[in-house]
Amino acid sequence: MTIKKISYVDSKSINAIAIGGAVLGSGGGGDPYVGRLMTQQSMNESGGVNVIDIESLPDDALILPIAMMGAPTVMIEKFPSGNEFAQLIPMIEKMLTKPVSAILCIEAGGLNSTIPFAAASKLGLPIIDGDAMGRAFPELQMVTFTLGGISATPMAMVDEKGNGCNYETISNVWTEKLARAITIEMGGCAMCSLYPVSAKQCKDYLIKGSISLIHHIGSIIEKNGFKSYEILVKELNGKHLFKGRVRDVERRMEGGYNRGIVKLEGVDDCANREAKVDFQNEFLVATEGDNVLATTPDLICMFDANTGSPVTAETIKYGLAVNVLGLPSDPIWQSKKAIEMVGPRYFKYDIDYKPL
Repeated sequence: MTIKKISYVDSKSINAIAIGGAVLGSGGGGDPYVGRLMTQQSMNESGGVNVIDIESLPDDALILPIAMMGAPTVMIEKFPSGNEFAQLIPMIEKMLTKPVSAILCIEAGGLNSTIPFAAASKLGLPIIDGDAMGRAFPELQMVTFTLGGISATPMAMVDEKGNGCNYETISNVWTEKLARAITIEMGGCAMCSLYPVSAKQCKDYLIKGSISLIHHIGSIIEKNGFKSYEILVKELNGKHLFKGRVRDVERRMEGGYNRGIVKLEGVDDCANREAKVDFQNEFLVATEGDNVLATTPDLICMFDANTGSPVTAETIKYGLAVNVLGLPSDPIWQSKKAIEMVGPRYFKYDIDYKPL
């Protein structure tokens, strides 16, 4: 697969980023529609954003990830105010006593593949072509930086009302626990800056080129509509897992997450078969009876069978016909340490991870 590197994103091309981010979001990461609207508004006011390679920065440059934390279902109705960046960046810079050189997407998925562009536009900063997941994961510590022993703190968090707090914790798991609790009190979602890293650390643990990748994926869907699914299966070395109609969706808010199960009734090549997909913000496990189709950390992605558009866990609904696609995760997630952190057993499934 040949991917054209993207060097600049404006209010038009951010649409492809949002679509591609919804694919690699594996059902989670937040509704990209909200992030796209916020980013387009920022870009219309402040201009587009340069996308740069991490190698172009000196090793001591400060890279700052920006992200929304919380349950994607909440974000459909509880929009950010747009003023969070002006409060968030000074908070973190004060803790670090150093100016920020570039913004980073902590995950290449959903809302969090677009929100950093809004921040970068408002602040006049470039964004790095890469991320720390290669997809979206539900918990804060589930990033490549954790594998490298890099701390999530100092971390700053603000909500749309103007409340803000800083964190210094003993581990990234504790950062997740404390930040999740505060996020719930803030109404279920909040804007945060975490994992401030040097360019040297970023060079060592970044999943490079993921912004160009999601733009490439989004462009394919924009151009090809419902025909894009077959193209993406081949382009992304994916595996067609199932085609079915949504028979039932069990969805609940629990512990600050959007949790549930999607039950599918097979159609076409999967007629007379049934499958289900479990999710915790992101799609985690896909099964057909006792047969495991795919599990985290590999990506489980859903597409509207009629339009080719990606479908997220918070928007999927009864009667929708979907194609379910499995994508191999980045090789960095194949180690024993990584599987212990993001594999199915971490999420209490009695399943061993088997790569697609």
